[in-house]
Amino acid sequence: MHIIIAADSFKGTLSSLEAGNVIKEGALSVFPGSSIEVLPMADGGEGTVEAVLHCTAGEKAVFTVTGPLGEPVQASYGRLSGNRAIMEMAEASGLMLVPKEKRNPLLTSTMGTGEMIARAMEDGARKIFLGIGGSATCDGGMGAMEALGFRFLDKEGKELPGRGASLSLVARIDLSSCHPLLRETDLVVLSDVKNPLCGARGAALAFAPQKGADEVMAEELERGMVHYRELLKKTFGRNPDDIPGSGAAGGLGAVLSLFLGASMASGAEELLALSGFDEKIQKADLVVTGEGRSDAQSGEGKMTGTIVKHCARCSVPCAVLSGSLGKGWEILRQQGALAVYGAAWGEEIEKAMKEPAAYLKRAAEAFFKTWKESGTWAVLSSIPEG
Repeated sequence: MHIIIAADSFKGTLSSLEAGNVIKEGALSVFPGSSIEVLPMADGGEGTVEAVLHCTAGEKAVFTVTGPLGEPVQASYGRLSGNRAIMEMAEASGLMLVPKEKRNPLLTSTMGTGEMIARAMEDGARKIFLGIGGSATCDGGMGAMEALGFRFLDKEGKELPGRGASLSLVARIDLSSCHPLLRETDLVVLSDVKNPLCGARGAALAFAPQKGADEVMAEELERGMVHYRELLKKTFGRNPDDIPGSGAAGGLGAVLSLFLGASMASGAEELLALSGFDEKIQKADLVVTGEGRSDAQSGEGKMTGTIVKHCARCSVPCAVLSGSLGKGWEILRQQGALAVYGAAWGEEIEKAMKEPAAYLKRAAEAFFKTWKESGTWAVLSSIPEG
């Protein structure tokens, strides 16, 4: 029997590779002679580069860029065949790079993300896939564009630093000195966020509080972002709020589209394509996927639901084994999953967060044991889910 385990990360507890290996241990305890392949998965957020490099013949390039608060940080991107590259903006401009006591989206910058793009282009990449989850920023992408040669000027013509506090001060954008390789490079943004740049669901009011902003700071950032939006409309003749995902990563989504002509794509779909997922599962007897918590959103563009749908289209049996199940998890069954398992539920969830590997392995053993005793995948449809 050949089993492919393609789990997303169990956020806050296990990486996708760690989760996959735990499920593999559970499977081998029941089917010791099985062929089991672990394919770590990610949808554009944390772990994206590692997941793609694990599934391809790519290599990692490591270098130093400017971190969110201006300090040097180590970042990397994945070099892929065909002059392609894959990177995560969180490696250069991520929230996890900023200590909790220093989180302030008025001060953080996406400059390091622009430096990563420049480095990949200078190394020969002409198609770049950029995951933009997990940012520490709300600078409207000014820092990234600054690193790529664009200039943001105040009313006196002085150049402004790319950070949230500069949003309200920008009077003019100088597009004349951009990095020359941008004209030769295709950028694909991996994000499932559809939020606009401004408003209650926008970059400042919806996301800045998660990055350290209090209510006063969030309102200041929103006023600055509205001013910035009007300048972008004047400069490019297009309303950023009309671009789905323009509010992602503190407004980085807007400028990647307007300044660089980037296309927005589903992180899950693009990553499965890059990993050659459909081809890899053709000879599988079963695919097992999962995530930290499966709920209604899992079936709406997230990696777990996307894998279930791909398996259904390829007529490959697929089951879901997640840390826990939330409201609406049934959508995964509707999309074709043979079974949906939760490793913990109720009061056990908190304990499972502290011992994720133990709970996940126990659930995997129970899952595979049930199949072994029944002798058919069909019986999985009647297994009680958590």
